Amino acid sequence: MWGFVTVLNDILVPHLKSVFQLNYTETMLIQFTFFSAYFLFAMPAAKIISYFGYRGSIVLGLVVMACGALLFLPAASLPSYALFLTALYVLASGMTILQVSANPYVAVLGAPERASSRLNLVQAMNSLGTTVGPYVGGLLILSQGSAAQDASAVKLPYLGICLVLLAVAFVISRFDLPSVAQIETRGADGEPTGDSVWRHRPLVLAAIGIFVYVGAEVSIGSFLVSYLSQPNIGDMPARVAAGFVSFYWGGAMIGRFAGSAILRKLRTGPVLGTAAMIACALVVTSILTSGRIAMWSIILVGLFNSIMFPSIFTLGIDGLGKLTGKGSGILVMAIVGGAIIPILEGATADRIGIHTAFVLPAVCYLYIVYYGFRGSQASGTHGLALRSH
Repeated sequence: MWGFVTVLNDILVPHLKSVFQLNYTETMLIQFTFFSAYFLFAMPAAKIISYFGYRGSIVLGLVVMACGALLFLPAASLPSYALFLTALYVLASGMTILQVSANPYVAVLGAPERASSRLNLVQAMNSLGTTVGPYVGGLLILSQGSAAQDASAVKLPYLGICLVLLAVAFVISRFDLPSVAQIETRGADGEPTGDSVWRHRPLVLAAIGIFVYVGAEVSIGSFLVSYLSQPNIGDMPARVAAGFVSFYWGGAMIGRFAGSAILRKLRTGPVLGTAAMIACALVVTSILTSGRIAMWSIILVGLFNSIMFPSIFTLGIDGLGKLTGKGSGILVMAIVGGAIIPILEGATADRIGIHTAFVLPAVCYLYIVYYGFRGSQASGTHGLALRSH
Protein backbone atom coordinates (compact mmCIF):
# COMPACT_ATOMS: atom_id res chain seq x y z
CA MET A 1 0.00 0.00 0.00
CA TRP A 2 2.89 2.34 0.78
CA GLY A 3 4.31 1.93 -2.71
CA PHE A 4 0.89 1.88 -4.40
CA VAL A 5 -0.16 5.19 -2.85
CA THR A 6 3.16 6.91 -3.63
CA VAL A 7 3.27 5.93 -7.28
CA LEU A 8 -0.32 7.06 -7.91
CA ASN A 9 1.14 10.57 -7.81
CA ASP A 10 2.72 9.77 -11.19
CA ILE A 11 -0.83 9.29 -12.53
CA LEU A 12 -2.21 12.34 -10.71
CA VAL A 13 0.45 14.56 -12.34
CA PRO A 14 -0.81 14.24 -15.96
CA HIS A 15 -4.42 13.86 -14.79
CA LEU A 16 -4.63 17.03 -12.71
CA LYS A 17 -2.50 18.88 -15.26
CA SER A 18 -5.30 18.30 -17.74
CA VAL A 19 -8.16 18.91 -15.29
CA PHE A 20 -6.87 22.26 -14.01
CA GLN A 21 -4.96 23.33 -17.17
CA LEU A 22 -1.59 23.59 -15.37
CA ASN A 23 1.91 24.04 -16.73
CA TYR A 24 4.71 21.65 -15.71
CA THR A 25 5.90 23.82 -12.83
CA GLU A 26 2.40 24.18 -11.36
CA THR A 27 1.78 20.46 -11.76
CA MET A 28 4.92 19.64 -9.79
CA LEU A 29 3.25 21.21 -6.74
CA ILE A 30 1.72 17.72 -6.39
CA GLN A 31 5.11 16.19 -5.68
CA PHE A 32 6.29 19.29 -3.78
CA THR A 33 3.35 19.10 -1.37
CA PHE A 34 3.61 15.33 -0.95
CA PHE A 35 7.35 15.15 -0.29
CA SER A 36 7.64 18.36 1.73
CA ALA A 37 5.57 16.58 4.39
CA TYR A 38 8.55 14.27 4.95
CA PHE A 39 10.73 17.26 5.81
CA LEU A 40 8.20 18.99 8.04
CA PHE A 41 6.87 15.90 9.82
CA ALA A 42 9.94 13.65 10.20
CA MET A 43 11.08 14.92 13.60
CA PRO A 44 7.54 15.03 15.07
CA ALA A 45 7.20 11.45 13.78
CA ALA A 46 10.32 10.45 15.71
CA LYS A 47 8.71 11.80 18.90
CA ILE A 48 5.51 9.90 18.11
CA ILE A 49 7.55 6.68 17.90
CA SER A 50 9.12 7.33 21.30
CA TYR A 51 5.62 7.71 22.75
CA PHE A 52 3.64 5.01 20.92
CA GLY A 53 6.42 2.55 20.06
CA TYR A 54 7.01 0.99 16.64
CA ARG A 55 3.76 -0.96 16.25
CA GLY A 56 1.58 1.87 17.57
CA SER A 57 3.31 4.34 15.25
CA ILE A 58 2.85 2.09 12.23
CA VAL A 59 -0.88 1.76 13.01
CA LEU A 60 -1.21 5.52 13.53
CA GLY A 61 0.60 6.22 10.27
CA LEU A 62 -1.81 3.97 8.37
CA VAL A 63 -4.83 5.68 9.93
CA VAL A 64 -3.52 9.15 9.05
CA MET A 65 -2.89 7.95 5.49
CA ALA A 66 -6.49 6.70 5.34
CA CYS A 67 -7.75 10.14 6.41
CA GLY A 68 -5.71 11.74 3.63
CA ALA A 69 -7.13 9.33 1.05
CA LEU A 70 -10.66 10.13 2.25
CA LEU A 71 -10.05 13.87 1.64
CA PHE A 72 -9.78 13.12 -2.08
CA LEU A 73 -13.57 12.73 -2.21
CA PRO A 74 -14.47 16.36 -1.33
CA ALA A 75 -11.49 17.58 -3.38
CA ALA A 76 -12.91 15.82 -6.45
CA SER A 77 -16.48 16.94 -5.76
CA LEU A 78 -15.65 20.65 -5.80
CA PRO A 79 -13.20 20.21 -7.73
CA SER A 80 -10.37 22.05 -5.92
CA TYR A 81 -6.65 21.81 -6.68
CA ALA A 82 -5.84 23.33 -3.26
CA LEU A 83 -7.88 20.64 -1.49
CA PHE A 84 -6.18 17.94 -3.57
CA LEU A 85 -2.83 19.26 -2.34
CA THR A 86 -4.13 19.29 1.25
CA ALA A 87 -5.23 15.67 0.93
CA LEU A 88 -1.81 14.74 -0.42
CA TYR A 89 -0.11 16.47 2.52
CA VAL A 90 -2.17 14.54 5.08
CA LEU A 91 -1.52 11.30 3.19
CA ALA A 92 2.22 11.96 3.13
CA SER A 93 2.27 12.87 6.84
CA GLY A 94 0.98 9.40 7.66
CA MET A 95 3.54 7.89 5.33
CA THR A 96 6.29 9.86 7.07
CA ILE A 97 5.42 8.13 10.35
CA LEU A 98 5.77 4.80 8.54
CA GLN A 99 9.12 5.79 7.02
CA VAL A 100 10.64 6.89 10.32
CA SER A 101 9.41 3.80 12.18
CA ALA A 102 9.53 0.95 9.66
CA ASN A 103 12.98 1.45 8.09
CA PRO A 104 15.10 1.39 11.29
CA TYR A 105 12.79 -1.30 12.74
CA VAL A 106 13.59 -3.62 9.83
CA ALA A 107 17.28 -2.70 10.01
CA VAL A 108 17.66 -3.87 13.62
CA LEU A 109 15.58 -7.07 13.38
CA GLY A 110 18.53 -9.33 12.74
CA ALA A 111 22.28 -9.36 12.16
CA PRO A 112 23.68 -5.84 11.51
CA GLU A 113 25.79 -6.96 8.55
CA ARG A 114 22.61 -8.15 6.77
CA ALA A 115 20.58 -4.98 7.41
CA SER A 116 20.99 -3.66 3.85
CA SER A 117 19.87 -7.01 2.44
CA ARG A 118 16.80 -7.06 4.72
CA LEU A 119 15.78 -3.52 3.86
CA ASN A 120 16.14 -4.27 0.14
CA LEU A 121 13.87 -7.28 0.59
CA VAL A 122 11.04 -5.34 2.24
CA GLN A 123 11.51 -2.46 -0.21
CA ALA A 124 10.98 -5.05 -2.96
CA MET A 125 7.48 -5.63 -1.54
CA ASN A 126 7.03 -1.85 -1.60
CA SER A 127 7.96 -1.98 -5.28
CA LEU A 128 5.22 -4.54 -5.90
CA GLY A 129 2.79 -1.73 -5.06
CA THR A 130 4.62 0.76 -7.28
CA THR A 131 4.49 -1.73 -10.16
CA VAL A 132 0.74 -2.37 -9.92
CA GLY A 133 -0.17 1.25 -9.11
CA PRO A 134 0.44 2.93 -12.51
CA TYR A 135 -1.53 0.26 -14.38
CA VAL A 136 -4.50 0.43 -12.00
CA GLY A 137 -4.31 4.22 -11.83
CA GLY A 138 -4.19 4.48 -15.62
CA LEU A 139 -7.34 2.38 -15.95
CA LEU A 140 -9.34 4.12 -13.22
CA ILE A 141 -8.12 7.73 -13.27
CA LEU A 142 -6.93 8.67 -16.78
CA SER A 143 -10.39 9.07 -18.33
CA GLN A 144 -11.96 11.38 -20.89
CA GLY A 145 -14.67 13.98 -20.30
CA SER A 146 -15.21 17.35 -18.68
CA ALA A 147 -13.00 18.67 -15.90
CA ALA A 148 -15.57 17.80 -13.24
CA GLN A 149 -15.92 14.25 -14.58
CA ASP A 150 -12.15 13.88 -14.77
CA ALA A 151 -11.74 15.07 -11.19
CA SER A 152 -14.38 12.59 -10.02
CA ALA A 153 -12.32 9.75 -11.50
CA VAL A 154 -10.15 9.71 -8.37
CA LYS A 155 -13.04 9.07 -5.97
CA LEU A 156 -13.33 5.29 -6.32
CA PRO A 157 -9.57 4.52 -6.22
CA TYR A 158 -8.93 6.66 -3.15
CA LEU A 159 -12.02 5.45 -1.31
CA GLY A 160 -10.75 1.91 -1.88
CA ILE A 161 -7.29 2.94 -0.64
CA CYS A 162 -8.83 4.43 2.51
CA LEU A 163 -10.72 1.22 3.34
CA VAL A 164 -7.72 -1.03 2.69
CA LEU A 165 -5.43 1.15 4.83
CA LEU A 166 -7.87 0.98 7.73
CA ALA A 167 -8.09 -2.80 7.35
CA VAL A 168 -4.29 -3.13 7.34
CA ALA A 169 -4.05 -0.87 10.39
CA PHE A 170 -6.50 -3.11 12.25
CA VAL A 171 -4.62 -6.30 11.32
CA ILE A 172 -1.25 -4.88 12.39
CA SER A 173 -2.76 -3.66 15.68
CA ARG A 174 -3.59 -7.30 16.44
CA PHE A 175 -0.07 -8.60 15.61
CA ASP A 176 2.33 -9.47 18.41
CA LEU A 177 5.35 -7.69 16.91
CA PRO A 178 8.72 -7.76 18.71
CA SER A 179 9.37 -4.61 20.72
CA VAL A 180 12.64 -2.72 20.38
CA ALA A 181 12.97 -0.66 23.53
CA GLN A 182 16.49 0.45 22.70
CA ILE A 183 18.10 -0.20 19.32
CA GLU A 184 21.69 -0.07 20.53
CA THR A 185 23.48 1.58 23.37
CA ARG A 186 26.96 1.48 21.90
CA GLY A 187 28.51 2.25 18.53
CA ALA A 188 30.06 -0.16 16.06
CA ASP A 189 33.45 -0.16 17.77
CA GLY A 190 32.03 -0.86 21.23
CA GLU A 191 32.42 2.73 22.43
CA PRO A 192 29.53 5.01 23.35
CA THR A 193 28.38 7.06 20.39
CA GLY A 194 28.79 10.84 20.42
CA ASP A 195 26.13 13.18 21.67
CA SER A 196 25.54 14.80 18.27
CA VAL A 197 24.31 12.87 15.28
CA TRP A 198 25.87 15.55 13.03
CA ARG A 199 29.36 14.35 13.99
CA HIS A 200 28.85 11.27 11.78
CA ARG A 201 29.94 12.39 8.33
CA PRO A 202 28.63 9.29 6.49
CA LEU A 203 25.15 10.11 7.85
CA VAL A 204 25.31 13.72 6.64
CA LEU A 205 26.51 12.61 3.20
CA ALA A 206 23.81 9.91 3.18
CA ALA A 207 21.15 12.57 3.81
CA ILE A 208 22.36 14.39 0.69
CA GLY A 209 22.29 11.04 -1.11
CA ILE A 210 18.67 10.38 -0.10
CA PHE A 211 17.78 13.95 -1.15
CA VAL A 212 19.16 13.60 -4.69
CA TYR A 213 18.08 9.96 -5.12
CA VAL A 214 14.42 10.56 -4.24
CA GLY A 215 14.47 13.76 -6.30
CA ALA A 216 15.81 11.93 -9.36
CA GLU A 217 13.48 8.95 -9.03
CA VAL A 218 10.38 11.10 -8.49
CA SER A 219 11.32 13.50 -11.31
CA ILE A 220 11.62 10.66 -13.80
CA GLY A 221 8.46 8.90 -12.61
CA SER A 222 6.43 12.12 -12.57
CA PHE A 223 7.31 13.06 -16.15
CA LEU A 224 7.25 9.55 -17.60
CA VAL A 225 3.66 9.64 -18.88
CA SER A 226 4.19 13.05 -20.52
CA TYR A 227 7.62 11.98 -21.80
CA LEU A 228 6.40 8.75 -23.40
CA SER A 229 3.50 10.64 -24.98
CA GLN A 230 5.91 12.89 -26.90
CA PRO A 231 5.79 12.30 -30.70
CA ASN A 232 9.58 11.84 -30.87
CA ILE A 233 9.69 9.34 -27.95
CA GLY A 234 6.75 6.94 -27.64
CA ASP A 235 3.95 8.79 -29.46
CA MET A 236 1.23 7.10 -27.37
CA PRO A 237 -1.90 8.17 -25.46
CA ALA A 238 -1.54 8.96 -21.74
CA ARG A 239 -3.51 5.86 -20.73
CA VAL A 240 -1.14 3.60 -22.68
CA ALA A 241 1.91 5.46 -21.37
CA ALA A 242 0.71 4.88 -17.80
CA GLY A 243 1.03 1.15 -18.41
CA PHE A 244 4.69 1.60 -19.33
CA VAL A 245 5.28 3.42 -16.03
CA SER A 246 4.64 0.01 -14.44
CA PHE A 247 7.76 -1.27 -16.22
CA TYR A 248 9.79 1.53 -14.63
CA TRP A 249 8.64 0.61 -11.13
CA GLY A 250 8.61 -3.12 -11.95
CA GLY A 251 12.31 -2.86 -12.68
CA ALA A 252 12.79 -1.49 -9.18
CA MET A 253 10.93 -4.47 -7.75
CA ILE A 254 13.06 -6.99 -9.65
CA GLY A 255 16.22 -5.12 -8.74
CA ARG A 256 15.38 -5.11 -5.04
CA PHE A 257 14.72 -8.84 -4.90
CA ALA A 258 17.98 -9.43 -6.77
CA GLY A 259 19.76 -6.81 -4.67
CA SER A 260 18.67 -8.52 -1.46
CA ALA A 261 20.60 -11.60 -2.57
CA ILE A 262 23.56 -9.73 -4.06
CA LEU A 263 24.09 -7.63 -0.93
CA ARG A 264 24.48 -10.76 1.16
CA LYS A 265 27.67 -11.45 -0.80
CA LEU A 266 29.04 -8.08 -1.94
CA ARG A 267 29.85 -4.81 -0.20
CA THR A 268 27.05 -2.27 -0.22
CA GLY A 269 29.08 0.83 -1.16
CA PRO A 270 30.57 -0.44 -4.46
CA VAL A 271 27.26 -2.05 -5.49
CA LEU A 272 25.48 1.27 -4.86
CA GLY A 273 28.11 3.25 -6.79
CA THR A 274 27.95 0.88 -9.76
CA ALA A 275 24.15 1.01 -9.91
CA ALA A 276 24.20 4.82 -9.85
CA MET A 277 26.83 4.92 -12.60
CA ILE A 278 24.66 2.75 -14.87
CA ALA A 279 21.53 4.80 -14.05
CA CYS A 280 23.34 8.00 -15.01
CA ALA A 281 24.50 6.45 -18.29
CA LEU A 282 20.92 5.37 -19.13
CA VAL A 283 19.53 8.86 -18.48
CA VAL A 284 22.20 10.44 -20.69
CA THR A 285 21.42 7.87 -23.39
CA SER A 286 17.75 8.85 -23.29
CA ILE A 287 18.63 12.55 -23.56
CA LEU A 288 20.89 11.99 -26.58
CA THR A 289 18.52 9.68 -28.49
CA SER A 290 14.85 9.48 -29.49
CA GLY A 291 12.19 6.88 -30.23
CA ARG A 292 12.39 3.41 -28.69
CA ILE A 293 15.99 3.80 -27.52
CA ALA A 294 15.15 6.94 -25.53
CA MET A 295 11.97 5.32 -24.22
CA TRP A 296 13.45 2.06 -22.97
CA SER A 297 16.68 3.57 -21.65
CA ILE A 298 14.71 5.87 -19.30
CA ILE A 299 12.41 3.00 -18.25
CA LEU A 300 15.44 0.81 -17.44
CA VAL A 301 16.65 3.40 -14.93
CA GLY A 302 14.08 1.92 -12.52
CA LEU A 303 16.03 -1.36 -12.38
CA PHE A 304 19.15 0.42 -11.11
CA ASN A 305 17.22 2.78 -8.82
CA SER A 306 16.13 -0.33 -6.95
CA ILE A 307 18.85 -0.73 -4.33
CA MET A 308 19.65 2.95 -3.83
CA PHE A 309 17.28 4.01 -1.05
CA PRO A 310 17.76 1.00 1.27
CA SER A 311 21.51 0.96 0.62
CA ILE A 312 22.02 4.67 1.31
CA PHE A 313 19.78 4.38 4.38
CA THR A 314 21.66 1.49 5.98
CA LEU A 315 25.08 2.97 5.15
CA GLY A 316 23.96 6.23 6.72
CA ILE A 317 22.79 4.80 10.05
CA ASP A 318 25.65 2.33 10.45
CA GLY A 319 27.46 2.77 13.76
CA LEU A 320 25.05 5.38 15.18
CA GLY A 321 24.06 3.18 18.12
CA LYS A 322 21.63 5.01 20.40
CA LEU A 323 21.48 7.84 17.87
CA THR A 324 19.93 5.56 15.21
CA GLY A 325 16.44 6.98 15.77
CA LYS A 326 17.62 10.56 15.25
CA GLY A 327 19.68 9.53 12.25
CA SER A 328 16.64 7.84 10.73
CA GLY A 329 14.63 11.03 11.21
CA ILE A 330 17.28 13.08 9.39
CA LEU A 331 17.36 10.63 6.48
CA VAL A 332 13.58 10.69 6.21
CA MET A 333 13.64 14.51 6.24
CA ALA A 334 15.98 14.29 3.25
CA ILE A 335 13.15 12.71 1.25
CA VAL A 336 12.13 16.35 0.72
CA GLY A 337 14.33 16.04 -2.36
CA GLY A 338 11.22 14.53 -3.95
CA ALA A 339 9.54 17.89 -3.42
CA ILE A 340 12.30 20.26 -4.55
CA ILE A 341 14.03 18.54 -7.47
CA PRO A 342 10.80 17.80 -9.43
CA ILE A 343 9.87 21.50 -9.13
CA LEU A 344 13.28 22.37 -10.61
CA GLU A 345 12.73 19.70 -13.25
CA GLY A 346 9.34 21.20 -14.11
CA ALA A 347 10.78 24.71 -14.41
CA THR A 348 13.59 23.34 -16.60
CA ALA A 349 11.10 21.44 -18.79
CA ASP A 350 9.03 24.60 -19.27
CA ARG A 351 12.15 26.40 -20.55
CA ILE A 352 14.16 23.85 -22.54
CA GLY A 353 11.72 20.97 -23.05
CA ILE A 354 10.96 17.76 -21.19
CA HIS A 355 13.51 15.74 -23.17
CA THR A 356 16.60 17.77 -22.26
CA ALA A 357 15.37 18.48 -18.70
CA PHE A 358 16.39 14.95 -17.66
CA VAL A 359 19.94 16.26 -17.30
CA LEU A 360 18.98 17.15 -13.72
CA PRO A 361 18.43 13.51 -12.59
CA ALA A 362 21.67 12.57 -14.36
CA VAL A 363 23.60 15.01 -12.16
CA CYS A 364 21.86 13.56 -9.08
CA TYR A 365 23.10 10.08 -9.92
CA LEU A 366 26.67 11.36 -10.19
CA TYR A 367 26.57 12.32 -6.51
CA ILE A 368 25.34 8.83 -5.58
CA VAL A 369 28.29 7.38 -7.50
CA TYR A 370 30.57 9.42 -5.24
CA TYR A 371 28.72 8.40 -2.07
CA GLY A 372 28.79 4.71 -2.94
CA PHE A 373 32.51 4.54 -3.70
CA ARG A 374 33.88 7.18 -1.32
CA GLY A 375 31.44 9.13 0.86
CA SER A 376 29.96 6.13 2.66
CA GLN A 377 33.41 5.09 3.87
CA ALA A 378 34.31 8.44 5.44
CA SER A 379 35.54 8.63 9.03
CA GLY A 380 36.20 4.92 9.15
CA THR A 381 32.56 3.87 8.81
CA HIS A 382 32.15 1.31 6.06
CA GLY A 383 28.46 0.47 6.13
CA LEU A 384 26.45 -2.36 7.59
CA ALA A 385 27.12 -4.65 4.67
CA LEU A 386 30.85 -3.94 4.62
CA ARG A 387 31.77 -5.44 7.94
CA SER A 388 30.21 -7.28 10.83
CA HIS A 389 29.67 -5.56 14.16
